[in-house]
Amino acid sequence: MRKRVKIEFEDGEGGKYKISIEGSLSREKVLKVMDLVDLLCGTDQEIELSSHSRDTLFNRILHLLEKKFPLGSFTSTDLREVYEDEFNQPIKLSTISTYLSRLSERGFLRRERTQIGWVYKRIRLKTI
Repeated sequence: MRKRVKIEFEDGEGGKYKISIEGSLSREKVLKVMDLVDLLCGTDQEIELSSHSRDTLFNRILHLLEKKFPLGSFTSTDLREVYEDEFNQPIKLSTISTYLSRLSERGFLRRERTQIGWVYKRIRLKTI
């Protein structure tokens, strides 16, 4: 099955980008492109979340981390439950885990292995 993904975004310096991908796409391929988007936008240094910008899954997750887990620890299952309650949409646990893992790798979350699985805690997120 042929799939099509179109990504449009602006960087912090006013540059506008449009990327279209078509063909036999996998989740991994799309996530690699999103990593490129993150690099171009400079999110490796600091994540800025506008209170108006909840149109992407990434921003929705950041919004929930800010709103529901400002200081305490949480699991990917906790975040999935909050996401589904907040947005009335199902989301795969693997999707939540991928985003949390990336935020952990970038230094925005601390991740600790426990008997029940991974437990996360916010380190820093900047809200504008």
